[in-house]
Amino acid sequence: MDNIKLRTLGKSDLQVTPIGLGCWQFSKRNNLAGKFWPDLDDEMIRSIVRVSLEGGVNWFDTAEIYGGGASEKALAAALSAAGKKPGEVIVATKWWPVPRTASNIPKTIDIRINALNPFPIDLYQVHQPYGFSNERKEMEAMAELVKQKKIRYVGVSNFSAKKMRNSWETLQKQGIPLITNQVRFSLLDRSIESNGIMDTAKELGITIIAYSPLAQGILTGKFHDHQELLEQSGLRKKTSSFKKSGLEKSLPLINTIKELAAKYNVTTSNIALNWLIHFHGEQVVVIPGATKESQAAGNTGAMKFRLSEEDLNRLDIESRIFK
Repeated sequence: MDNIKLRTLGKSDLQVTPIGLGCWQFSKRNNLAGKFWPDLDDEMIRSIVRVSLEGGVNWFDTAEIYGGGASEKALAAALSAAGKKPGEVIVATKWWPVPRTASNIPKTIDIRINALNPFPIDLYQVHQPYGFSNERKEMEAMAELVKQKKIRYVGVSNFSAKKMRNSWETLQKQGIPLITNQVRFSLLDRSIESNGIMDTAKELGITIIAYSPLAQGILTGKFHDHQELLEQSGLRKKTSSFKKSGLEKSLPLINTIKELAAKYNVTTSNIALNWLIHFHGEQVVVIPGATKESQAAGNTGAMKFRLSEEDLNRLDIESRIFK
């Protein structure tokens, strides 16, 4: 696709498509984090990456904790198999802070670089705010990696408004921007709009990277239509939104999404993703995952149309109970 308007990540020169690909599911079930997903073989991973690229996606988000490097290696291999060269796509990964201190950041960076070889680390993020050093120490270590040209830019993930601001201030002193905060955000979880994260990101020029944008599949409507699928939903079925009361609470929103999907002749997931990438202007980019080719193709379809202002606002009103 040639007409997808790229967006700038924060105050950087990284230009990304509104939708990227989250790569947690490439973990190969290698560690506890990897057990959340089925074991995708290399051929399927290559296909998912290829379909994403064909749909216009130009960036990919992975992490150290996703299989202890298994996802990073699988992503790099799939990008190479698709004929991509370093510099032709944007790659983001993350440092896992628990139970570590900031001194671990420079000690492990070469492992991350080797796992993603030959693709450079365009964006390196602190994965959680629960490290054994505070965010200022972590940002000082990240700044050194930028100066050494081991990474290009710095981001954070799951950081509160206060910790995000502290991180931004620490980097600013060294002339380095904090460009992203990767957080859970969807029509079924709009808490970042009421806890200060979105407002602070807008104030400081930090892009929000939204993960779990389909609320682990609930926004597709499949669990409302086929409640027998709940038994196959693994750990998710224990969460409140998957329980009967949660499904009843989200049903009016799901019905509106279905109505709009018919109106625009797209899928329900397309509607949910399109709202995310347009309601706040260019402030939000999104990283849905995919465990099959059809899901990867479906994700990219959300960039091929735009909800009207009236419909964006209608979904806003319907989902305000989830702020």
